[in-house]
Amino acid sequence: MPPASHRPPLDPLTTGAVGLAVVAVSSSAPLIAYAAAPALAIAFWRNLLAVAVLSPFSLARRRAEFRALVGRAGRREGLFCVLSGVALAAHFAAWMPSVQLTSVAAATALVATQPVWQGLIARAQGRRLPPVVWVGIAVTVGGAVIATGADVGISAKAVVGDLLAVAGGVFGAVYTAFGERARASISTTTYTTICYGICALILLVICLLGGVRLTGFDGRTWLAILALVAGAQLLGHSMFNYALHRIPATTVSVLILLEVPGAALLAWVWLEQSPRPYALLGMSLLLVGVAVVVLGGRRTAPTALPTDATPLNG
Repeated sequence: MPPASHRPPLDPLTTGAVGLAVVAVSSSAPLIAYAAAPALAIAFWRNLLAVAVLSPFSLARRRAEFRALVGRAGRREGLFCVLSGVALAAHFAAWMPSVQLTSVAAATALVATQPVWQGLIARAQGRRLPPVVWVGIAVTVGGAVIATGADVGISAKAVVGDLLAVAGGVFGAVYTAFGERARASISTTTYTTICYGICALILLVICLLGGVRLTGFDGRTWLAILALVAGAQLLGHSMFNYALHRIPATTVSVLILLEVPGAALLAWVWLEQSPRPYALLGMSLLLVGVAVVVLGGRRTAPTALPTDATPLNG
């Protein structure tokens, strides 16, 4: 990514790419809620199909890199790729079922707390967190408590979904932390292929051991799964990465948070999930807090948050 002073000016193509990326990632949670399939099965297929799309390109262009990871010199980076895939599997195993237990709006907002957990991981690693980040963490926690508390009167199932969404955010932060170490010397294509592959393998084992049905879905469910792969899994990430050429990473990190109101709006129109007033208040505070954490952490990136500590899209 070019330095800020040499970054090309914003153009209509980049603006359109960001808008498309927001819509793509916003569609993730509504599609999961819409699909008539177990959440773990959806998670498995979206990762396996993503690997099927990525692997021909990565194996053709990055053969030397794959061979290096097998050797002694690349063993450390290879281990971080594997650990990142394990964390990603845990993220999907927690967050995707949450969408089917609580509302789309709540699940998407609570998993967006990932930068908060990323900041706490950075603190545990000895990196200094500026005061503004701690303020953002406090606001985020307060918003999460209000948003989750609004579900207490609805059902115990919704509260479990809220907690799973928070766990998804935690595992998303762990995934990013391991990915930061792996990406220090590995290309994005190689890292993503290995990570998604490990994630799919773990989810397959979990599904087989748990007796989760992996086939026999109707046509609309398969279309939803394909839309997840093409949208949130591939197109959303790709468009945000493209936008980094002309938009600062800090701005992109905050723009990714538009997934939360976007998913809530799609769920309202498409699934008739009307947001509750107290939940809206909590989610608004939560988003403000996360934005403060992202912006505050970026100002002191070398000593606070990792440079890629952005929310993990659904």
